[in-house]
Amino acid sequence: MEQLIEKIKNDGSVLSSSILKVDSFLNHQIDPDLMNEIGSEFARRFSGSGITKIVTIESSGIAPAVMAGLHLQVPVVFARKRKSLTLVNDLITASVYSFTKQESNEISVSSKFLSENDKVLIIDDFLANGQAALGLAEIVNKARASIAGFGIVIEKGFQDGGRLLREEGYRVESLAVIHSLKNGIVEFEITEEGKAELTR
Repeated sequence: MEQLIEKIKNDGSVLSSSILKVDSFLNHQIDPDLMNEIGSEFARRFSGSGITKIVTIESSGIAPAVMAGLHLQVPVVFARKRKSLTLVNDLITASVYSFTKQESNEISVSSKFLSENDKVLIIDDFLANGQAALGLAEIVNKARASIAGFGIVIEKGFQDGGRLLREEGYRVESLAVIHSLKNGIVEFEITEEGKAELTR
């Protein structure tokens, strides 16, 4: 997605060979116009898939998920990372390991918001090692809902997450795929979608 790639080039900061900081427009301060375009692009790519719900994880996945939900006209459910006094019964849970924090966290969704009749699009801001994505898939599978695919804003193509999901047979649509962050430079992979954009 050209607009997203330009935003990463202009406003993203490379902190290390594995960390890209995008807090000026995605996961701290949010660019609403860009989020709207991201939501529209996810809706276009998954149009006709029969999606009834979008599932994401708090907190950085919420903005792109809500915009996709707006364009697809479906509800958005976000998995909570923290315990809530109002969310205690009939929870579907999964354990997610954070490589950044070096710890496991339990994420949860109320069972009343997912059912076997749902076809789910899972959306997240980043796909790196794939643990959050696999945790969300586990929750959807426990609810006996079906997974239409994964919508990822930024995929780190040099880490294992994308490969793990695709090997499981899941459809993964990433709007920007990063090949490398070495030497402080963001290098992008050109996806099939990107090739199509170049020939338009």
